[in-house]
Amino acid sequence: MRKNRVVCETPLYKVVLVQAGTMVVENKCIRSPDDAAKIVREHLQGADREHFVGLYLNSANYLIGIHTISVGILNSSLVHPREVFKLAYMMNAASVIVSHNHPSGNVEPSSEDITMTKQLVEAGKILGIPLHDHIIITENDGYSSFAERGLL
Repeated sequence: MRKNRVVCETPLYKVVLVQAGTMVVENKCIRSPDDAAKIVREHLQGADREHFVGLYLNSANYLIGIHTISVGILNSSLVHPREVFKLAYMMNAASVIVSHNHPSGNVEPSSEDITMTKQLVEAGKILGIPLHDHIIITENDGYSSFAERGLL
């Protein structure tokens, strides 16, 4: 007597990273929070809502890509570690700097900013892709670095 065999179709997937455009960057080597803040400020020029951006770096701290992870409302945006680190793996990044703008002009981190950054630091440790900094920027050249403040 022969047993019935169950055959099921299984989807096959491939992951592809697609370049969405380019941006001219004066200095691709990020040596300080100021270097990163200048790049993000130029990238987000004129943004009227919060944008959460990842700067993805190689092992020599050269910028290999920028990705807008989340676009929020006037004063908040939703971010999850998987969205930050998914692109890091796809770009073969050695480390990440995240940044977001405060359209209000206030560079002070909120309690939500601090909590989320701690989650990103822990996720980066587990995944082997360190988070170097989280920078809050404003349009008027102001910025606040979590690394400089000792919040990482």
